[in-house]
Amino acid sequence: MFDVALSAAGAQISFATSCDENFPPEHIIDGKDDTFWSSTGLFPQEFVVTFASLMNINTIKIECSNVRKLLIERSVQNEPDDFEPVEQKDMENSDGQWQSEEISVSNMTAVHLKFTVMAAYDHFVAVHRLHVDGNAVHG
Repeated sequence: MFDVALSAAGAQISFATSCDENFPPEHIIDGKDDTFWSSTGLFPQEFVVTFASLMNINTIKIECSNVRKLLIERSVQNEPDDFEPVEQKDMENSDGQWQSEEISVSNMTAVHLKFTVMAAYDHFVAVHRLHVDGNAVHG
């Protein structure tokens, strides 16, 4: 298993509801700790990560700031549609500090993962890093 959500592994951000040229959504999957995606002040905010192919996924770890409620959905379709819920999390207020949430999903498959920030503790949220532990489905 390895991080299949890195741009270096072929993952892409196929959709995001907001984009600031200084803090683009691609920062979520660049593998760097000093970059992040920043949302605008309206909610919900979404981004979709598309993998290089169908993946077996064991865990999803997201590092973010100011997120109150997060919905994670998956799709196994070629196009990013027909999403089904994976997990909804109410996250603790960290007063603007990094929040880290790890979700065990054992043996789930996906081509796309959609992350929806339903509510926040502030006007803006940041997603610093996404780590998806998995591997490609063969056959």
